[in-house]
Amino acid sequence: MARIKLAYVGGGSTRGPGTMASLIAQGDNFAGSEVVLIDLDAERLNLVRTLAEKMARAKGLDLTVTATTDRRAGLTDCDAVLTSFRPGGFEARALDERIPLKHGLIGQETQGAGGFFMALRSIHVMRGVIADMEAVCPEARLFNYTNPVNIVAEAVTHHTAIPTVSLCEGPLVYPRQLAEAADLDPARLDTVSIGLNHASWSVRHRYEGRDVIPIAREAWERKRHDPGLSTRHRRILATTAALGSIPSEYFQYYYFTDEILDGLRAKPTTRAEDIMASVPDYWAHYREQATADAPALDPARSRGGINELELAIDVMDAVFNDRREVWPVNVPNRGAIADFPDDLVVECVGYCDAGGVAPIAQGPLPRPAAGLTKMLGEYQALAARAAWDGTRRDGIQALASNPLCRSLEKAETVYDELAAAHRDHLPERLLRD
Repeated sequence: MARIKLAYVGGGSTRGPGTMASLIAQGDNFAGSEVVLIDLDAERLNLVRTLAEKMARAKGLDLTVTATTDRRAGLTDCDAVLTSFRPGGFEARALDERIPLKHGLIGQETQGAGGFFMALRSIHVMRGVIADMEAVCPEARLFNYTNPVNIVAEAVTHHTAIPTVSLCEGPLVYPRQLAEAADLDPARLDTVSIGLNHASWSVRHRYEGRDVIPIAREAWERKRHDPGLSTRHRRILATTAALGSIPSEYFQYYYFTDEILDGLRAKPTTRAEDIMASVPDYWAHYREQATADAPALDPARSRGGINELELAIDVMDAVFNDRREVWPVNVPNRGAIADFPDDLVVECVGYCDAGGVAPIAQGPLPRPAAGLTKMLGEYQALAARAAWDGTRRDGIQALASNPLCRSLEKAETVYDELAAAHRDHLPERLLRD
């Protein structure tokens, strides 16, 4: 089994305990390894470290866990670096959601103007992470979970030789949502999705060997007026039936824009504000469990559940233990998706072994879905360039290209308002032309 030194940048976050639970669940695959938790808050870091140490000890694992606020020191001589952080915290996310809404635009964590500013903040920090890695662990592999993973990966892969893969469970989750909406058994569904992160479509969709699309269309006709059908299930079932492919859930922001805007305006709080209301309970639960000899995380009181970032651990295991497995990944295209640039980061399936992660060609995108996805790809490239070394003008150009903005005037107004709100988390060049 692989013995590695893993640095977890963002290890003191609300998702930190759940991520460590995922690693510990596969702890036998990393016997003798060291995990270095890196974050800004020493108290929370030490709490996560205590939880991880006790969970590992309760399982009888040979796993060393340390913690530090000194990022470069923590990265030194690492074999793998896992990044999952949120610059500005949920307070910044709340601004990303609230400010665009004032101007009639959807504010969201990874989509539209909100997602764009999350990208600007994340990439500003990631530039420093990459510089540190190049200085103290240049042979390490980067496993990124920081949102928006597609734009972060797009920026990173154009500016370093460090092997990088970005990850998201979406391609595993969205087909299960479709199965639930159509009253099918998710375990019997066989799918492959390709495109961009939070913007992918199924190109293989079989249910017990049969094409699932006719089944989904029959379910939509049968259930479209059913008041018991949840909003989430209604939207994914309607989109699948109309376009003949299972979409990423995030396409709802493009195909149900007016409906979503009305809902966001009617709601007194944003999603980030709802999460912030729960954060004190998360940390209270973690503190309670840290006093136990064998901590047991409660999914209802743990941010994101108790097996966070599990896909990252799966891919690390496949690479460092040469499992030769196939997983959904975000990597430069290299011909995997026809009609997309070779250097554009795409979401596809990848072959993961000791040599790294290699994208596997699965055919072109479905024609009805290709236009919007390609438009989002162009926005992804522009956003990544602006975030890495661009100016205010570059940022406005990128934001104006986003399909959710639809207005040059709004793009400029919202850009300036969000830039002012986030100025403490942005480089000066993004505040001026």
